[in-house]
Order: sequence, then structure tokens, then C-alpha cells
Amino acid sequence: MVRTVRNAGLAWMALLLIMMLVLTACTEKAAEPTSTEQKAPTENTAAKTKVVKDAYGDVEIPVKPQRVAAIYQEDFLTALGVTPVVQWYHPAWGKQDYLGLDVPLFDITGSMEALLAANPDIIIVDGYADPKKYEEFSKVAPTYKLPDELRNDTIGRLKKIAEVLGVPEKADEAIQKYNEKIADTKAKLEKAIGNETVAVIRLNVGNKPNLALFGDGNVYTGMLYKELGLTPYSAAKNQETHVVLSEEAIPAIDADHIIVFPSNGTWSSEENKDALKILESPIWKSVPAVKKGHVYPMERTHWQSGAMLANMKKADDLVKAFVK
Repeated sequence: MVRTVRNAGLAWMALLLIMMLVLTACTEKAAEPTSTEQKAPTENTAAKTKVVKDAYGDVEIPVKPQRVAAIYQEDFLTALGVTPVVQWYHPAWGKQDYLGLDVPLFDITGSMEALLAANPDIIIVDGYADPKKYEEFSKVAPTYKLPDELRNDTIGRLKKIAEVLGVPEKADEAIQKYNEKIADTKAKLEKAIGNETVAVIRLNVGNKPNLALFGDGNVYTGMLYKELGLTPYSAAKNQETHVVLSEEAIPAIDADHIIVFPSNGTWSSEENKDALKILESPIWKSVPAVKKGHVYPMERTHWQSGAMLANMKKADDLVKAFVK
């Protein structure tokens, strides 16, 4: 009898212990946060797009686009440390070789196939994209058209592109480098040639080659005067674009220095051989700067651009040409 009672007591103690363990486990489980409470906000719950206003109105674009196409704005992307998914290309003008990009080419005279294949998250365009072209781009990906007022504003354009891409801090870094380069170059040029006048002339190749004088407000070369402090040749003053020079006007060029580059290709391009004859003509050789050897051939690839890295390469070219 004693043994039976003792066994019964042990059984009750075991049962009580089991119940206590179960209650403890349940209490701990109830104290744990649910899976919903544990999760922090993720990309799925965060905004993936934003609405911005471009030159044509409101457009919904990715907050942080990863695959960017910027038509003829690849210079600015590169300055921001962003590799574009395609590079602007024209059969007659080529591409901007100075950028050294290894990406598919997008022929702006052809179809949208190369752009479609690149699968961009966003497309950035400038003034060349009229409403019809803009609509074509918009069918490929959300498209942002840069404000026309930034056409001649290198810093402003970079800031706007960085803002659109959600990387304004990268713009600050790039602008600091740019300003340092420009300030250093300006000081060197002032010391080297002072107020001596400079003309920028483009050799227009093609069926009827001619020479075009670029104005001090030109989108590609105006920075020589506005930012680097060079003195423009008198006929280039207050000229926003360029003027084609007549044969009579060529001998009258009295600039102290002349910068010249071809409109298409390079100086060694086979298709430019006939156009180069202009620079061997008696009329050209009668120009004072030519007689003095103050003519400086430059490469079109960055001289026919007003973008940030192109301007910095122009600065290097000018130091090489003028600073002895």
C-alpha cells in the first residue's frame, strides 16, 4: 500500500512538472513579437518611383534608376560615375570617343531596337528630342527631357541629371573637381597669353567644305571665354552660334591665335582629305595667325561638346598649346 501511494505521488509530481514546462513555453511564445512586427520597411513597401516635372510636363521615373540611357549626355553620366547602357552614335559624326565607353551604340538616325535591347530604366534627352521623338522614347522607358534653359549651363545640367538619378552628392564631387581644373587653367592661360585674342573655327567637311567661326556664346566653345577668361576675336563677340566665313572674310581674320577642328571624323579620316585642302589654300595661308604658326588643330570628339569632361579636356588642350 505504501508503495502504491508513493508511486501515485511520483506520478502527480511528474504531471505537475510537465504542466509547468508547457505553461512556460506558451508564455515565452506569447511574449515574442509576430513576424509582421519584426520586419523593417523593405523596398517593396518603399516608394520605387517619383513624379518630376520636365520640359514637357510631369513624368513618373524610378527613384534610383540602375540602367540609364542619356542621349548625348553620356559625358555627364560618366562624370557622375554612372555607366550608360548605350552610347549616342551618328553615322556621319561618329560617337564621343574621348569617353572611352564600351557599351552598345544607339544610332540616333535609325530605329529604337538598340535602345529596346538595352532595357533602360530611364531615358534622359535634351533639346534634340521634339514632342514626336519624345513620345517614341517614352514608349521604351520613362523619359526625362532636360530644361532648355540648361543648354549652355554645364554645371546646371550636371546637377539636374544627378537630381533625376537620385545622386546629388556625386554632382558635388564632380563640380569641385571641375571648378579646380577651370581655375587652375584660367590662371595659367592668363599668364601665358593675357589678352591676346582667340578664334575658334570649325572646318565643315562634306560636299562643299567651308570654315565656320564659332561665337563667344556657342554651346561648345563659349566656355573658353566665359569660364577660362580668353579674349574672343572681335567677329566672334556677341555671337550665340557660328557663322560660315566667306572667302573674302578669311584673309580678314586678325585673331592672335586660331583653334580649328573638323566637323566630322578626325584629321586623318579618309573622307576629310578634300576638305583639308582649304587649310592649304593661299587664302588661308594669308591669315596672320597662320603665318606666325599660331594655329592649333584640335579633335572634334570633345571640342564639339559642351559637357563637363569635354570641357576639362579642352582645358588640357589649351594648356598644352599655349603654356610653354
